[in-house]
Amino acid sequence: MNTGRGMHPVGSFGSGDMRGCPVLESANEQSNTEEGCPSGSANGRFPSLLQDTLLKKMGAEFIGTFMLIFAATATSIVNQKSKGAETLLGLAASTGLAVMVVILATGHISGAHLNPAVTISFAALNSFPWRHVSPYISAQLTASLCAAFVLEGIFYPTMGGGVTTPSTNYYRAFALELIISFNLMFVTTAMATDTQAVGGLSGIAVGATVTLNILIAGPTTGASMNPVRTLGPAIATGNYTAIWIYLTAPVIGALLGAATYAAVRVPNCGGGSSEEHRRRRP
Repeated sequence: MNTGRGMHPVGSFGSGDMRGCPVLESANEQSNTEEGCPSGSANGRFPSLLQDTLLKKMGAEFIGTFMLIFAATATSIVNQKSKGAETLLGLAASTGLAVMVVILATGHISGAHLNPAVTISFAALNSFPWRHVSPYISAQLTASLCAAFVLEGIFYPTMGGGVTTPSTNYYRAFALELIISFNLMFVTTAMATDTQAVGGLSGIAVGATVTLNILIAGPTTGASMNPVRTLGPAIATGNYTAIWIYLTAPVIGALLGAATYAAVRVPNCGGGSSEEHRRRRP
């Protein structure tokens, strides 16, 4: 799920596709300065500063993804151990709240993608550098594995409740995961890239979308929406049932969601400044 601001707050998720608005700088151009960072590379330190910044973003992405996977998976395990005491509403609220607080805590640092599908989708829209995709996904996957194995050690032998598996046929499960991932990324793209959206509410909007999606698809597919939400627990337990659904459907759905919002968005050529647009980059 994820993620994605995941899953991000406006001002950090990524810069939008502002083509058609000449007053805004291109999403493909990289700013030569950051707040508190010197511009230029005359002293040879600028490349190292960029590297340090990427490492910090990866660190924030790792922590945020760990918190999300730990919360979402632990709630499912506790629900199994307590024979359904958490209820579907509790499962949905737990994950949605985790997304919201992580966005608010780390969105301004890394953009709080928390989800490879989100990272790939923003890169496909030229709103995130392709050269940062692999480092981000590496951080997300590592965080998922760490969270899953920590939970395996804590809750063994009932870790199985944290694995997302379909309770319907695979084609219906694929369609459902694709649709809820579309919903998540459509909202995420709006909040992350559009200066006309209410950016301060991004954490609430994305978290609420995750909650809604779990209420819809939780009993049927586990409502993953996020390849690493499924992959980490699957590796920790050795349960790879229908893993292909959770590795492909969220990515396809997210790409469609991001592309659809980009297609329907009305350019705001008169509103927003270059500085405001720059702040939308992770």
